[in-house]
Amino acid sequence: MVVDPEHGSVNGRKRPQRSHATHREVAEELRARIRSGALRPGQRMPTQAQLAEEFGVERGAVREALRLLQAERLLTNVSKGSPATVAPDVGRALTGASAEPQPTTVALAPRIADAFAAPHVEIDALCLTSISLTLAIGEPLRRIHTGELKPAKVDVRVLLPSRDIELAFPVPVGGRGDRDPVHPRWLAQRNAQGQVLQHNLLALRSSHGIDVHVSFRALPFTPPVKLYLLNGSEALFAYYTLSRHEQEIDHEQLQMYDAQGTQSVLFGFEQGAGLRDTTFVEQSHVWFNALWETISSELLLTS
Repeated sequence: MVVDPEHGSVNGRKRPQRSHATHREVAEELRARIRSGALRPGQRMPTQAQLAEEFGVERGAVREALRLLQAERLLTNVSKGSPATVAPDVGRALTGASAEPQPTTVALAPRIADAFAAPHVEIDALCLTSISLTLAIGEPLRRIHTGELKPAKVDVRVLLPSRDIELAFPVPVGGRGDRDPVHPRWLAQRNAQGQVLQHNLLALRSSHGIDVHVSFRALPFTPPVKLYLLNGSEALFAYYTLSRHEQEIDHEQLQMYDAQGTQSVLFGFEQGAGLRDTTFVEQSHVWFNALWETISSELLLTS
């Protein structure tokens, strides 16, 4: 951001020159103030005229910045009239898809739970074993059983590696050789986690009358990333980062290359949170659907 040293804001912050600042830069600064607590939940923002004066921009740029923060659920009451207000539940918004990236074990469950607040829940996942998704589903299931959540329909699609391919990982450090205990272990985990996920979701049909559909398809490659698409509006993306470690398999200590998927850091993207996020979500759906409809095949969760 280009700063004009001759012009300071009323709160002591220097502001950018009018000809160089963008609405995204204004939004970035206001977002930082909300994160830091300088702007508190429920607090009224300065008027658009005051913000335009502070940041040295046109009022149109201020309105675009405020609309962007409203799309991120950080502001409410954004209009041409009265000043906007910091959202009362801003803490929830800051832990959502646009929040700081966190490990899958921390970030996925609350996003899945929020997705289950919709009448029609749609979850697409591409992963190595579905263990993270199975664990994350536990929270919305609990809230359904306590009556906090009442979706009418749940559609879940999961893409997993085929049992018939040679996985890039997990794999023994020395190669597969004639005896490879790693692949059968991975396959057992894939099938077990998928079966638990399917059983727990389909049980909602009889227990709560929810229209549930769970589908699995097999990929002809090892996915280097994991992806979760929630209700057509959010994409959560993480890299599978490989490391070398030792693990006991069939009473034997084995050196192997593997990724700790539950610890992979999730990056969140949300429709309406700017062009980059919206485009990423849309293209992630295009990519997932293309895999689902073309090179994937029927997957049976059996040994």
